Amino acid sequence: MLQDLREAVCEANRELPAGGLVTLTWGNVSGFDADASLLVIKPSGVPYGKLTPASMVVVDLDGGVVEGDLRPSSDTPTHARLYRFFAGRCPGRIAGITHTHSASATAFAQARTPVPCLGTTHADHFHGPVPLARPLTADEVDDGYEAATGEAIVERFADLDPVATPAVLLAGHAPFTWGATPAASVENAVALEAVAAVALATLRLRPDAPPLERHVLDKHHDRKHGAGAYYGQPASPSPS
Repeated sequence: MLQDLREAVCEANRELPAGGLVTLTWGNVSGFDADASLLVIKPSGVPYGKLTPASMVVVDLDGGVVEGDLRPSSDTPTHARLYRFFAGRCPGRIAGITHTHSASATAFAQARTPVPCLGTTHADHFHGPVPLARPLTADEVDDGYEAATGEAIVERFADLDPVATPAVLLAGHAPFTWGATPAASVENAVALEAVAAVALATLRLRPDAPPLERHVLDKHHDRKHGAGAYYGQPASPSPS
């Protein structure tokens, strides 16, 4: 079942240590098949080097295991809640989610501050600061920690575009990123960690560093992601 997605999710998870995004098994990637309304996710606690497509777990959006012999990631309810949200907010545009505890992005999460947009490197990937979702209450933690994590992210994006800003920090926790595919969600995790590291270095040099001017932010983001984007090469025409 969902063999192509299993392979894509397995490969994306194996990219996490290669990209310096994880320590031990502190991270996971999932992928979503909108037609089947199923997600594929890393099994809980399995080292990345031991992952295979067959070891990926297929789960429905209620968290029930549909196929797989291993326990899915403990973060599965968060992923499922986000896919439900994305399906309503931006259908067909987000089909991969990455969760890591990468050092610089996690430092901002633990400091409970958004990653500010201080320069064009950031603006190329995220249309403004990377937002911070609120901490969970004691009742939320007790009643369903991972599902409540997803709800906190959904709440934070009530008035934000998740396609333009494909990342969030959980207060006291760590980042989530997403994208059109599992691989794209990992790429956004790499970008987030890079811009968070640059922001930390900038704020050490100048604690009162100003945000990037809005007109420059918009230009850099739009030339790569906007309707008239001109960064990179045009797509090859389909063969007739």
